[in-house]
Amino acid sequence: MKITPILGSALLVLATMACTQKTETNSTVGETGTVQSSTTTITTPAIDTAAAAQSVQDAAHNTGTAIDNAAHNTATAVHEAGHDAADAGRSAAHATGTALEKAGKSIQRHAKPGDQH
Repeated sequence: MKITPILGSALLVLATMACTQKTETNSTVGETGTVQSSTTTITTPAIDTAAAAQSVQDAAHNTGTAIDNAAHNTATAVHEAGHDAADAGRSAAHATGTALEKAGKSIQRHAKPGDQH
């Protein structure tokens, strides 16, 4: 149970290190000589713009590479599908020719003598 507070403290320290703080104090003096002041502290995450720009460039490059790979894979698949369709067409033509040849022989065997040419 002691790990949770330690882990929470470590995360808080890390989160604070990755941030920048800006503090502004405004003071005003009233007509009666009273002083009013207010302090505003703004904490913003520290951003490494060079690293962010590199990340964007890397992401764009990776996206371009992924698109190129997808286009290549699609072209390869279409090419293979064309070959497969041609092979299937040849197989179907062969099967049709074989079936017609068998049918012709069967017709000749069952024809009456004298009707054969």
